[in-house]
Amino acid sequence: MDASPNESFDACLKEALVQTRAWIPRWLTKLREALQQRESAASRPQEKQALGQARTTLESHHELIAARFLEAFAESVEGALPSTTNPTRSLKSLSFDELELMGDEQVQETVELARVQQVIKISADEALNALNARMSSARGLQRVRIEANPLRSEVVVTSLMRALNGLHVEPAVRSRWLQTGAVAFGEELRDMYVRLSALLDSRGIEPAGYTVIQTPRGRTPAPEGSVRSESVSTEAVRGPDALLTLDHLHQLLVGNLDQSGSGPSDQGASGSGNAMVRTLAAEVVTLMLRRLTTDERLLAPLRDMLQGMKPALLLLARSDPRFFADRHNPARRLLDAIAERGLAFTSEQDAGYQPFATQVHDIVRALQSSGADLPDRFPGLLELLTRSRAEALVPRQAQARGLAVQTLMRVEQRNLLAERVATEFRARNDFERAPGVVRRFLTGPWSQVVAQARMDAAEKSVASVSLASAAGYTDIVPDLLWSSQLAQASRNRPRLIKIIPGLLRTLREGLDAIDYPRTQSESFFSALMGLHEAAYKTQREAPVEDSPPSHQFEPEADEPWMHPVEARDTGFMEDALMDTQPAFVDTEIMPRDWSDAKEAVAREGGQVLPVGAWVDVWYEGRALRCQVTWASPHGTMFLFTGSDGRSLSMTRRGVERLLAQDRLRVVANHGMVDDALDAVARQACINSALQP
Repeated sequence: MDASPNESFDACLKEALVQTRAWIPRWLTKLREALQQRESAASRPQEKQALGQARTTLESHHELIAARFLEAFAESVEGALPSTTNPTRSLKSLSFDELELMGDEQVQETVELARVQQVIKISADEALNALNARMSSARGLQRVRIEANPLRSEVVVTSLMRALNGLHVEPAVRSRWLQTGAVAFGEELRDMYVRLSALLDSRGIEPAGYTVIQTPRGRTPAPEGSVRSESVSTEAVRGPDALLTLDHLHQLLVGNLDQSGSGPSDQGASGSGNAMVRTLAAEVVTLMLRRLTTDERLLAPLRDMLQGMKPALLLLARSDPRFFADRHNPARRLLDAIAERGLAFTSEQDAGYQPFATQVHDIVRALQSSGADLPDRFPGLLELLTRSRAEALVPRQAQARGLAVQTLMRVEQRNLLAERVATEFRARNDFERAPGVVRRFLTGPWSQVVAQARMDAAEKSVASVSLASAAGYTDIVPDLLWSSQLAQASRNRPRLIKIIPGLLRTLREGLDAIDYPRTQSESFFSALMGLHEAAYKTQREAPVEDSPPSHQFEPEADEPWMHPVEARDTGFMEDALMDTQPAFVDTEIMPRDWSDAKEAVAREGGQVLPVGAWVDVWYEGRALRCQVTWASPHGTMFLFTGSDGRSLSMTRRGVERLLAQDRLRVVANHGMVDDALDAVARQACINSALQP
């Protein structure tokens, strides 16, 4: 009988730990033997001595390495999720900004890790793909998600690096271990993957399907678990890009390269002086533009115009080799502005595209003319572009956006206050004894009523009617809870008859104050009056039990509330909180599981979508390209603006639901120039890994 997926997933993790206890000591033995063989075959005394030191150090640390590796690997596996306290490092995670902040030792460690991963990938990749498919299936996924496999090679290699970095050994010794033992490590890992796949197969776990995507030239990142027909280009490895190693790029960014040389570039042959700096800068510009001009998120005419800026940017790199790393540099800002605005358009027929394209064309022409004043042109061109974008915003749209922001700020403030009010209600001793329909009403609509009244009171004088209303709305809570409990209310029918009229009147008054829909409130009042009627008709002598909870009135837990006027002023997407079928059924799926995305977002500061991100929203039967132009201070409300000036708003919960339903697609959550420079850093890392 087939085992359940969850049981099989857990069994696979346990078996991986058992197998690792056997093959790690075996790998260390193979590593020692390989070092001994190389030591015997070495002809140079210096090399023989270095290999001998690596071997003897390994022999003295053999058991400690095995123990620390098993400990690190077990910590990663026991989490059973990619989001551990020690996140794995891969080539895809390296960023340009991060590289600038690294020290020399960190750069070398990154290169070592890249080399080991490259070798292991060659040995174990095929077996890992098969295991990924079954592990994804064991986690209930229909399509492969690489991140769903906590046994993937990056996790294992990261555990190895953690074990080795914790030893008090010379970096050169550690490097020799990694260089000598990488192949054997990959083979052992491959064999474990094969055995684990067989285990899952024996338990009836069928492999999930891979999403096949043809090589897109620069499209948005492919989904994790998709098979892409792309590889490192030969030109990038052996051609002019091969000079751009991670160490060279790092030295360029931190300004440690000697610029004392003079004369024309010699393609870096001299290894120092202006020749080296200029050549490296030119390679960065070339790779950056290659990424931008093949990124299909931008329309083809815009990509062609960006390519037309290359001569000017290459000339700028000669006088200012690090301009691309400075976010405040006018040339970098101009590139950012063009690429960011270009994301607004999905068709050349979109409103506003033609004026924008004409202006970009004029910018390119201005940069193509020769002259020593080239660096001085960028600030003026940037100012013109910025001013034209501001002028393109219709005053009416600017006013509407300002009103929307103010309204959403107030909505967030009221919702946060309503949460505190709901907490106050839950803390009452008589709260849990009330029927569910009443509890849900108090922590839902009525907490909004009290919050609104308290906000109104805070904005007016102490003697205002609003202050009295806020107190009155809170004072009726004991009567509401008592009257809804059949066992209590039936014992004192005179009190019940006395409080009902005022209670119902205050409840209706409060709900009307926030324009709560009558269609929803009437279902609550029907349930409440049914409870009152039952309490009134119950005989005192008869044993009384409280009525079972009613399911007529069940507002969704923590559902944010908006007045109809507020929803209108902010373009609120009410259907974002409805369960519907996915809209983008015929297009590429999200880059990763939304659960993984939320975990990554939490590590980066808690925002679901950063301000400036571009998304496609399925709205009124079509995909609408929008930008996140504002997020509330607590990240619970978001304002989106389309290229046509239309504003939409959503709650955090609405964004999460649309993402999960595939009705919202993230087009870019970082700047396109940032993405292009991150790709340059990764290419430099690949070049370093493939060097001897």
